[in-house]
Formats: sequence, C-alpha cells, structure tokens
Amino acid sequence: MTPWIERGDAAPDFTLDTDDGATLTLSELQGQPVVLYFYPMDDTPGCTKEACAFRDRKKEFEKLGARVLGVSPDGVDSHGAFRDKYGLNFTLLADPDHRVAEAYGAWREKTLYGKKSIGIQRSTFVIDSQGIVRKVWKRVAVDGHDEKVLEALAAL
Repeated sequence: MTPWIERGDAAPDFTLDTDDGATLTLSELQGQPVVLYFYPMDDTPGCTKEACAFRDRKKEFEKLGARVLGVSPDGVDSHGAFRDKYGLNFTLLADPDHRVAEAYGAWREKTLYGKKSIGIQRSTFVIDSQGIVRKVWKRVAVDGHDEKVLEALAAL
C-alpha cells in the first residue's frame, strides 16, 4: 500500500474510462478545482448516499467552478447503471485495477466486523486549479461531507 497523498502535494495525473465510455485525464481539467472522491462500490447504501449528496448540490459546486469526479473499482457498465438509477449528474471513473486509488493512497487494508480486507477507503481530495491537493479527508463519514467539501472549495 502506498502512502496517502497529502495537502500541498501535486495531484497524481491519470486517465480513466468514464461512466459514458469516454476517457478523462485529470491534467486536462487544470484551470478549475476538482473534487476527487473514492468510494468502495456502486449502488451500496453509503456510496449511494454520498453520490446523491454530491448530485443534489451540483449547482453549488458549479458556482464555485468545481468539477466532481467519483472513482471506484467498478467498471463502466456498473457506473452507467448507477448513474442512471440515481440521476447522478457528475462523472464516475472506472479504476478496476485500483491503480489510481493506490496512487492517492485510498487502496488500503480495512477492518469491518473483525475481518480484514483490502479495498477503497472512502476518501476525498480537493484539488485546486493548478493541480495541487488543498484538502484531504482520509476516512469520510458520509453525513454532512458534501457541506465540508463545499466549505473547503470556498476557501480556495
């Protein structure tokens, strides 16, 4: 497991497939802030709640000039179904080999009910318009997280 990307670090660049079958390269978004959030799995209770919170506040993110990107190991087809089922209005990125999650430190050993596993640690990175990480949440509690992210963006 790689260490976490920290505040002040350059955001590792990547290219991933999107929920609509296109590709997205992070560095192409320079000039605008980016909310990059990692979540374990499409269409599960916590991940759905988090995605819907970002969806519902899209206008507030847009007002701050920010682009929201969700990343999980699920594939493009799963992302498309998740997007359509919940009317998600931001881009979901497929990271099936967890290469990007590892680069950011979000691929970790976790313990749930006494069982250890390796997977995505729910986490969020606010990246400024120059590609520098300005805020990191390493263990996201979903309730109220969208508000915290908006506050961090407003402080840029």
